[in-house]
Amino acid sequence: MGPRVVSLVPSSTETLLALGAQVVACTRFCEQPGLPHVGGTKNPDIAAILALAPDLVVLDREENRLDDAERLTEAGLDLFVSDVRSVADAAQVLADLAERVGRPALAFDVGPPSPSLTSSVFVPIWRRPWMSINSATYGASLLAHLGVGLVTDDLEATYPVVELADIRARRPSAVFVPSEPYVFEDRHLTELDRELGSGGDRPLPVVRIDGQDLFWWGSRTPGAVERLRAVLARVGLGNVGDR
Repeated sequence: MGPRVVSLVPSSTETLLALGAQVVACTRFCEQPGLPHVGGTKNPDIAAILALAPDLVVLDREENRLDDAERLTEAGLDLFVSDVRSVADAAQVLADLAERVGRPALAFDVGPPSPSLTSSVFVPIWRRPWMSINSATYGASLLAHLGVGLVTDDLEATYPVVELADIRARRPSAVFVPSEPYVFEDRHLTELDRELGSGGDRPLPVVRIDGQDLFWWGSRTPGAVERLRAVLARVGLGNVGDR
């Protein structure tokens, strides 16, 4: 059956199940109702994890807390810790997880990078305050693979706090509103259109996208590339998707 695995990372849980690994528990954010839950990504139930006596616990540098990793290590558990900031990182973690659980590696065909365009998009990930992502994130790398940059690529913080007036000055070609981590309502899209597009000298598409496709990496990535490519083509961002 292979090693018994507890996954505290939604992307890894999805990937491990696609690999056919024996996942004995995950977090409540992993969207796997058929598996036992051991708390959240930031507040896992350490006692419940220890009671399961897993052979491997899967964590992520960004998703999980160092304190929890140290407690699990001190308890004698074997950890796998990912650190995914690019499409290349996602491919490597997919291969590494397959090796750790003794399963055949999955295909990871995302095609060659699309030619870079002059188009840049704004991706809000939070509101009050408005926040986005910079170039040092997996989501930015995925969009770059599709030929599109971010108007926030050059900001210093990985998840910068931004003002919509400053974003408008950067003249985004579109606004891609992900379904997570923040649940944006229709009125928020109206606000983005009003503050960034309406009344200006050009139309500005404000469209919803699947947040899991943009931020969850691993077995999902190849399909996410195709789905996001279709979104980019739908809003008319040049030759995105030509292969």
